[in-house]
Amino acid sequence: MSTPLTTAPAAAPPPPPPGGPVPDEDRYQALFRATYADLVRFVERRLHPLAAEDVVAEVFVVAWRRLEEVPADHGRARAWLFGVAQRTMLNARRGDARRQALAVRVGTALPADVVPDGSDRVVSQVDLARAWCLLSPSDQEALTLTALDGLSTVEAAQVLGISRTALSLRLVRARRRLRVHLDHPATPKTAPADGGPR
Repeated sequence: MSTPLTTAPAAAPPPPPPGGPVPDEDRYQALFRATYADLVRFVERRLHPLAAEDVVAEVFVVAWRRLEEVPADHGRARAWLFGVAQRTMLNARRGDARRQALAVRVGTALPADVVPDGSDRVVSQVDLARAWCLLSPSDQEALTLTALDGLSTVEAAQVLGISRTALSLRLVRARRRLRVHLDHPATPKTAPADGGPR
């Protein structure tokens, strides 16, 4: 069984690229300590913890090499790192595997006080997971960035490379679709009991 990354390991920046300028190591160390845990959670919600470790390492290599491009503001720096992680994950693995991993994890994200009884919580998680799978990947990502990753709309728009207005519209539509899927769950179509016409 794998153990998720939970604490920041000793930050050991990669060596500077040959012939390139040497980044500010103190700033890099501070960035690493301030954002590591959030970045790990962001990636682990989308990938298996073993794969997440590689993505997080790659993101910090990019941050080291492009440190002058990382915003000084903590929230914007975090969003910048999430954007690098997003692109790294998309380049590494496209398709349904990422969508399935996200759908499995979203059911556990319900606040503890939403449902007091354990059985009701399981039913709610199953309903949410089913409704979540019916959303498009872009709807899932918009909701995840704002609801689970705690990004503002400006920061989430930066991660996705779209305007704040476009993200706001996407969020309104995604929330509406999720609500419809939760209120009216799709029922599987079954064959007639007699096997249908012969």
